Amino acid sequence: MLTAGAANRVPDEPSTEGPGGPGGGESRLVAHGILLERGPRRTLATASFINMLGSGVFMLSAAVFFTRSVGLPVSQVGLGMGLGALVGLLSGVPVGRIADRRGPREIYMLTLTVQAIAMAMLVLVHTFWLFTAVICLTELAGSASQAARGPIVRGLAGEQPARFRAYLRSVVNLASSIGALLAALVVQLDTHAAYLCLVLGNALSFVATAVVVGRLPALPPVPTPPGAGRWSALKDYRYMVITALDGIMSMHGSVLVFALPLWIVGHTDAPRWFVGTSVLLNTIMVVVLQVRASRGIDSNASAARAWRRSGWAFLAGLSLIGLASGLPAWSAVLLILLGVGAHTLGELLHAAGSFELRYNLAPAHAQGQYSGVFRFGSGLTSVAAPSLLAWACLDAGTPGWLLMGGLFLVVGLAVPHAVRWAEQPHPGGTARGATS
Repeated sequence: MLTAGAANRVPDEPSTEGPGGPGGGESRLVAHGILLERGPRRTLATASFINMLGSGVFMLSAAVFFTRSVGLPVSQVGLGMGLGALVGLLSGVPVGRIADRRGPREIYMLTLTVQAIAMAMLVLVHTFWLFTAVICLTELAGSASQAARGPIVRGLAGEQPARFRAYLRSVVNLASSIGALLAALVVQLDTHAAYLCLVLGNALSFVATAVVVGRLPALPPVPTPPGAGRWSALKDYRYMVITALDGIMSMHGSVLVFALPLWIVGHTDAPRWFVGTSVLLNTIMVVVLQVRASRGIDSNASAARAWRRSGWAFLAGLSLIGLASGLPAWSAVLLILLGVGAHTLGELLHAAGSFELRYNLAPAHAQGQYSGVFRFGSGLTSVAAPSLLAWACLDAGTPGWLLMGGLFLVVGLAVPHAVRWAEQPHPGGTARGATS
């Protein structure tokens, strides 16, 4: 079986400009890893930045828009967005399979176009049921878009796929940070016109992303080997186990944006403004360190070891945060800072290992379908994470933080065993992804 996208990978393109030429400044940026070399990988990174810039602004201010500008009650907004998130999970696998068969670039552009239309329709929303219908359409298109993007990322990964995926994650986090600043400006203005600009700006970002994606080379579908089933991802129980473990581990994303702010405000003596500082530290660390943290994670075995280390890091981070309760203000600040730093280290290692396993354990001919399955696991747990974290970390207090850290550790320790099991040959088949 082909591994790591060998069937459709675009080769690395050397820089054509020397340090002394007209592009010398750009060459230095490429040499230091700040920019990618000219070519399809830089184009995809640009598209990812534009997409997340618009989405970041909207995600951080969507609830305020629906309550303040549209006029829906908070309970209806929460219910509608929850239903949309659940419905959105359904589109990843079938659209991913279509991308595998028809070519991912064209399907990705189509899903981006649908996202743009659905987002623009939100300016017409004034009732709960119309709001719910449009949100469901938006989430369906968003989930489909990510599934179609998976084969593109693998196909363009080049000779250092782990480094490229880490670079994309850094770019997305940088765009999200800028989006957060723009969202804060919109919320501060708190006018109907500002909220309309927010929604329509996000719709335009999808259009711009589709235009940039159109500059990418077409990636022909990888031929399906004889005997491969139509819905092989759903029948691959070993991959489903890895997906479930990743879903549990992915709950760490809700710790800093949901549990930590409420913990700081309601259970510690740390100043309220420290909520933003802790999230800012996480964002800066991800932008600066994600590529470095991914070095050497280029096989299933190294990815599994990264997950194991991330489990220990999450245990340390959540323990430090939980112990901040009852301490003087600046002692609490210090412990939370250390906890966020350790938690972010776990996030970096988990992301690098997760990317490697997501692509390397999936057959080359079914990358879109498998991407849809993998996102289903993290998407499902993201719906349940706020309730679980509210019970464990906020209601149970410090012991709950230790319990959640222990859960992440157990998952991290289990992953190497699950990966070795997933690599074993299926009956009548061959081992998968043993090398990157």
